[in-house]
Amino acid sequence: MNKGDLETHIAGSQPNICQICVLKDGQELYSHEWNGYKRTDCTHIMSATKSIMALLVGIAIEKGMIGSVDDKVLSYFPDYQVKRGEQTIYGVTVKHLLTMRAPYKGKGDPWSKVCSSMDWTKASLDFLGGRKGITGEFNYKTVCLHILSGILFKATGMQTVDFANKYLFGPLGIAVHSNYYALSAEEHVQFTIGKEPKDNVWFADPQGLGTPGYGLCMCAADMAKIGQLCLQGGIWNGRQIVPRQWIEEMTRPQTVESKYFRGMSYGYLWWIVHPGKGVYAAIGNSGNVIYVNPDANMVAAVSSYFKPTVFDRVDFIEEVLLPTVIQ
Repeated sequence: MNKGDLETHIAGSQPNICQICVLKDGQELYSHEWNGYKRTDCTHIMSATKSIMALLVGIAIEKGMIGSVDDKVLSYFPDYQVKRGEQTIYGVTVKHLLTMRAPYKGKGDPWSKVCSSMDWTKASLDFLGGRKGITGEFNYKTVCLHILSGILFKATGMQTVDFANKYLFGPLGIAVHSNYYALSAEEHVQFTIGKEPKDNVWFADPQGLGTPGYGLCMCAADMAKIGQLCLQGGIWNGRQIVPRQWIEEMTRPQTVESKYFRGMSYGYLWWIVHPGKGVYAAIGNSGNVIYVNPDANMVAAVSSYFKPTVFDRVDFIEEVLLPTVIQ
């Protein structure tokens, strides 16, 4: 398959792909756009947002703003009123949130209750804990991860997007992002599922705290910069942006006790695709992916508009995209 065949294949078999950017040895090897998108247009990268949030936490720890991953969550919310009888919440740490092993009451993500409140952090804290205690069970959540943005704000005094602009996006030459506010539930849904290009925005709660589980909009070229930063051990243009030790810790695989995640392991809000090979990825719904392969010294970024249940994007990267562009 040549590159022309690849572009035809994508249009027919991966129709929601908007942009692709592949880097090899730090240089751009391949880039292309589909569906009327320009190179600098953004898509909502869905849960790949989580992986960018992990980098922000690492930066905040390195700067001494957040103590460590072992800090108790409630230490950042001294005024939070714990519900009567709730004991588990006192033992929950930042690390439990980063590894998706925090305990919550109820099943599923409480979208309506959190997103209809005026304080998403407090609403998420209300679900943290439960009678089962801290079991260490992998418990993938999205909306309740908002607690991390609350911690970042309490620790730094900065809104999520401002912290990202100053300490991550700016140094990488990524366009300045701003908050996006939905004025209604319908607008919230449209932001999530809309297929049109987005601006450089981060979905935010009424307090201006960016949603850490979803909501960030980026183009594939900027997504690739994030992957390259990680590949280079947190260094960009000779400057240490994220501690190397954090990158290593963040991508250390922990087994996921579930049949629903294609046998992948998990680190700190990054999926470990091949634990034995050190391949890891930021993965979001609709097939938004930042794929990092240290052995091959390669990064592949794919941005996509909303299309539910796209589960084969990593397979596409490994089996179709990279073999074609490496030729």
